[in-house]
Formats: sequence, C-alpha cells, structure tokens
Amino acid sequence: MKVVPTNTGFGAHVTNLELGNLTEAEVTELRNVWLAHQVLAFPDQPMTHAMLEAFTLRLGEFGHDPYVAPIDGHQNILEVRREPDEKVAPFGSAWHSDWSFQEKPPAATLLHAKEIPPVGGDTWYADGYAAFEALEPQTRDYLCSLTALHSARRPYSHQGFIAGRGPERSMQILPSDSALEVMEHPLVRTHPETQRKVLWINQVYTIGIKGLDADKSNELLKRLLAHSVEERFVYKHRWFTNMLTLWDNRSVQHFAQGGYDGHRRVLHRTIVAGDRPF
Repeated sequence: MKVVPTNTGFGAHVTNLELGNLTEAEVTELRNVWLAHQVLAFPDQPMTHAMLEAFTLRLGEFGHDPYVAPIDGHQNILEVRREPDEKVAPFGSAWHSDWSFQEKPPAATLLHAKEIPPVGGDTWYADGYAAFEALEPQTRDYLCSLTALHSARRPYSHQGFIAGRGPERSMQILPSDSALEVMEHPLVRTHPETQRKVLWINQVYTIGIKGLDADKSNELLKRLLAHSVEERFVYKHRWFTNMLTLWDNRSVQHFAQGGYDGHRRVLHRTIVAGDRPF
C-alpha cells in the first residue's frame, strides 16, 4: 500500500492495493490510514456493483438512505447522476454531512466514479477536526455545551422538494413528511474511534441551536458555518473515471461542485452505518 498525503495531511491518495482482494491485515491497516487522513482516493479501481458492495461491507454494515431511490436490484447503492441537458443544480451542491439528521448518521461514505466530465464536477471536503481546533479555547468550551438541531426538511420535505426543483432531476428523489422531523445532536461531537472533537454542523441539515432564540441561533450558525469551510480547512478533490473515494462522515463535510453543463456525470454511492453522536 502506497499512501500519498495532500500537503496538509487532510486527504490522501492510496495506490498499490486491490480493493476486491484485501486480507484482514490490509483492511485494518487501511482503516488506520483512513482515520488518519479522513478522505482517501483510490485511483484506477474498476468496480462492479457487487465489488462496491463487498468492499463497503469490509468497513461495516450498510447505512440507510431514506430519500433517494437505489439502483434496481442493489438497494444499498445510489446512483448520483446529472445529464448533459439537466438545468437543476448538482445533487449535493451545498456543504453537508450525509444524513446528519438521522439518529445514527453514516460513519463513512464511498463514491465510485463511473462517468466523469472533462471539466468541473470536483468534490470539496472540509476538515471538522481542524475547524474545531482553530477556535479559541473559550469558544470551544462554550460550543461543547450546545446542542444542534438537524432536519431533512430543506431538501426532502414535499415543500423542499418542489423548491429545490426535485422533479427536474434525473435522479429519483423520494420526498416525505418524515423529513420534517428534528434530531438533536451535539454541536461538537467526539469521534468514536479517534476521540478527537469535531465541529459538527452543516449548511443543509443543521437548522438551529437548541435553547437559543432564532436570531441568536442563526447568527451563531452563520458564523460557525463560514468558519468551518474556510480555505485552510478544505481539500479540493479532482475525479477520474474508476476512482473510488472513501471519507469519514463523522468528521468531514463535502460539497459537489458544478461547472460541467453539457456533460454527463455518474457516480455510485454507498454508506456505512454509524453511531449516535456524543
């Protein structure tokens, strides 16, 4: 296994590894590399549906995807697709942690590139560890006492589905009244494996802070959200066909970039089940 970190160490490329034929020792080593770098990219890894499913299961059980229809015959694989003539914004084109509104959000997300446009279509990742650690100690202590409110209402309620032009997507979105529910999570979570603190909020699903009035909540969230995705915390990932990425959804936000109108972009996604944040 060859690991080439980015300049900051947040994110790394991994080569000399056949993901479909890993020993238990290699899985353990790979998990440690993943925990250290948070976002891993594996170039030149052609994968069938079965191979993607099998590799995902080496990392943990599948998570639950509530609001996007899966691929036929593969209930744990989503196809992230945007057609050349599609006018709606790309799926995932705002900062978010996958399904943070769930009681037990995913521990990991895997994304395999099937068809990549010649321009645009990058994914940006933001380091929640670094964002938290860059705050003043007094601010960190205060934030650790707060509870954030998460909900899927903005993109996946019936109203949000229409407002976000969901019917115009090539992907099949499944809006539901369940998206109106609210889940409480610590605003600063402790990673269950590394024990490091994470500033754990995001633009799409974090809708407020418990115990603060709307103005104070919105003001604090706006400031923290801007801080969490400052350039110094961001890794800008460029895709290539047959590349797989694996990221730690417990410490990382991500943002799907556009810039490829007139070209098709297709990737397949799985998630690994996680624990309730604490």
